[in-house]
Amino acid sequence: MNHHTANGLHYYTFETLDRKGISHAVFTRRGGVSPFPWASLNLGGSVGDDLERVRENRKRAFDAIGLSSSRSYDVWQVHSAEVVCVDAPKSPDLPYQKADAILTNKKGVHLFMRFADCVPILVFDRARGVIGIIHAGWQGTIARIAEKAIYKMSAEYGSQPKDIWAGIGPSIGRDHYVVGEEVWQRALTSIPEVAQRAFERNSGEIRFDLWLANQLLLEKAGVKDIEIAGICTACNLEDWYSHRAEKGKTGRFGAMISL
Repeated sequence: MNHHTANGLHYYTFETLDRKGISHAVFTRRGGVSPFPWASLNLGGSVGDDLERVRENRKRAFDAIGLSSSRSYDVWQVHSAEVVCVDAPKSPDLPYQKADAILTNKKGVHLFMRFADCVPILVFDRARGVIGIIHAGWQGTIARIAEKAIYKMSAEYGSQPKDIWAGIGPSIGRDHYVVGEEVWQRALTSIPEVAQRAFERNSGEIRFDLWLANQLLLEKAGVKDIEIAGICTACNLEDWYSHRAEKGKTGRFGAMISL
């Protein structure tokens, strides 16, 4: 990924999307107004931070990449496999949809989500001009959210998997992601072909490789052009929020994409 600074903020972009001229960013936690434990660019409105600070942080993030936060669309993320298609920014007076993937083919609609260990996945259909953003924690991964988003792109927009690029952004790495036996059992039931490769059992611990799991799910849906950031949020707390490493007392970093 490429690193950028603007107005005191630090953010990363994917090399492929930069070459294609697609506006996007994965923002670090630096450059905001929130105090500890959300320090400092917290973009999550449901983690105890003051909402006015969150709004200011969101404005700073969008301003840093030359976009307006009033043109954004986000959802109530619930660790599901729900995918929504949108054609306009979200009106402030409308309730949030519960979903964990957003797609659009409309210019000027900035898709936006928040993260703290879960996997941000950006997708782009270079032939049809479709973009998407996906939130994939362990529950969404096991529910095949990435795969289902690709199928939705095909059904709604006529996308062909061979034309789709996907980027797997900063999130918790396998070495820091110990899960319980129940997660392993659910994965064996829902994604058996992925579970055999993406889980590691060692010395009584079970570790889940979310990067590999989502790569395999994207490949199962036919996507071959995949870029993986390889940045672990739990390893780099100076830049990223980590729900696991900070024991739940932390903020949320943001990711966005726009045509």
